[in-house]
Amino acid sequence: MLYDKLKKNRKYVLFFIDVVLWSTSFYITYCIIRETFVLKGFEREFLWSLLILNIVFTIVFFAFKLYDNIWRYAEVEEFFYIALATLVANFAFFMVTGLLGLRLGGRTYIFTTVMSAFALFLFRLLYRFNTILEERSYGRAGAKKRLLIVGGGRAATILLKELAQNARSEYTPIGIVDDDQEKIGRKIVGVKVLGTTYELMELCEKYNIETIIVSIVKLEKEDKKRILDTCAKTGREVSLIPDIYELMTTDSSFLPSIKPVEVEDLLGRDPVELDIEQIGEYIIGKKIMVTGAGGSIGSELCRQLISLSPSKLILLDIYENNVYEVQQELLMMNIEPETVCVEIASIRDKSRMDCILEKHHPHVIFHAAAHKHVPLMEENIEEAVKNNIGGALCLAQLACDYKAERFVLISTDKAVNPTNIMGATKRICEIIVQAMNEQCVNTVFTAVRFGNVLGSSGSVIPLFKNQLKNGGPITVTHPEIVRYFMTIPEAVALVITAGSMADGGEIFVLDMGEPVKIRDLAENLIRLSGLVPDKDIKITYTGLRPGEKLYEELLLAEEGIESTNNKKIFIGHSLTYNSEKLSEDIENLLLAAEENDTDKILRLIKQLVPNFSRNSQQ
Repeated sequence: MLYDKLKKNRKYVLFFIDVVLWSTSFYITYCIIRETFVLKGFEREFLWSLLILNIVFTIVFFAFKLYDNIWRYAEVEEFFYIALATLVANFAFFMVTGLLGLRLGGRTYIFTTVMSAFALFLFRLLYRFNTILEERSYGRAGAKKRLLIVGGGRAATILLKELAQNARSEYTPIGIVDDDQEKIGRKIVGVKVLGTTYELMELCEKYNIETIIVSIVKLEKEDKKRILDTCAKTGREVSLIPDIYELMTTDSSFLPSIKPVEVEDLLGRDPVELDIEQIGEYIIGKKIMVTGAGGSIGSELCRQLISLSPSKLILLDIYENNVYEVQQELLMMNIEPETVCVEIASIRDKSRMDCILEKHHPHVIFHAAAHKHVPLMEENIEEAVKNNIGGALCLAQLACDYKAERFVLISTDKAVNPTNIMGATKRICEIIVQAMNEQCVNTVFTAVRFGNVLGSSGSVIPLFKNQLKNGGPITVTHPEIVRYFMTIPEAVALVITAGSMADGGEIFVLDMGEPVKIRDLAENLIRLSGLVPDKDIKITYTGLRPGEKLYEELLLAEEGIESTNNKKIFIGHSLTYNSEKLSEDIENLLLAAEENDTDKILRLIKQLVPNFSRNSQQ
């Protein structure tokens, strides 16, 4: 109890010790100069001098903010300031006593300066030395993971100090790697820099490393991918520190927030950063509707849109559980309860949707609701047509009827030269949107097309993680299959951007970097968990599924491509359609779906999307 109180008031304890040290230094000096430890006859002069000394030293030391430092982790700079403060305080003591007519003699001032500096400096040095001994010994107690830190900068220093202070941490720091040659062989908080990142494999073997923490916050994408790929190949657990701002500002331990490296970190490209607040001006004060609001994309849309201060956000979904959770999450953001409204409805139910739009009159509609699972839609063609095409047509027509300002369709790269029903239905949705833009003068219609979204309900990554959790095997359809990937926040930022940039009829496409092999994703996921592919966890190849192709495309050849002010966003231009023939074909297609006439459905889809080639095994 007493120890905890002293620890809590450490700065005042340190000040008290300093008072004792500089007072004792002056007393010893005063007695030595006068060749007696009996102050009889000098009491008045000594007491006045001691009082002045304490006042002057106190003012100077607090002015230098020496008690704001944590001397357990003092570096050279802190020791420089204690020396400087001592010199300044002694000089001030000399000036004040001189002005007050106290003639103590030059030797007294010189000896007091030397002795007080020595005592104050030595005390702090011993305190710091004791901390270093603790740092070297704390990891020996108990079975702790042998840790290698990548990066020897400010973040690593903070990390090591936190590890030293936290006796319950699960790591014993063994060494550091850094590509700065000047740091090699030197120590940071008592831990040696063993080599460069190019020596990671050898160092992990040599020092029996069990886990790696990457403490480099800002990295070029190529370097980050190289380092994380190398870390993954070591077979050790790999984690990342939190943001450097969090490290430097948190009042509590940040160790629990050290996160495992995710596959997203290995995409090999910089995340797309968009100024949502600037491009989202068309959201402020408007009524916004999001269909499929309970899904991965829809829910993230709601999170980002609510931060742009719409007057009302309408969450529409047919599945009440997910959308209820999103509603509760939004209400916890200290917004007015009436700002968020939930509507449970099917986008195919025109009567119900008509009532909802008449009730709310949304200014902007983000249409994210759709059946997206490729293999399931191959087995449920009629439902894919009814929901994806029928729902999009219903909502687009109502958006025009109720004079919504903007309608943004969420599409997919699978709509380009589609080989599956899901992709073909989404391509027809794009055609509907582009045709509606020609017919409707009050509403701007646009579509957003992107690749696979990491972490979404249809993403391969959650499947891999579950398989890994269950001990494998991890299933990949083909060893050469590749996909474009992006994160959910990136996808949603693109959607919101498209709404602001659209003139009507465009299809917006994100520059998603190089495609990624699914096999590589699976192998890296296994390695990042500290396991060995095909040894600890098997990877099995199941063959391409119905409608699946080896690679995806982002643009049709006839769409062309045009850059925008944002170098990461491109536009595929609107194609022209015979509106009467299009309406007739879509009406016949929806009728065939109602009649469950599969052959007619496929024939009409091929008529609407000539480049549709079902079950292509490219």
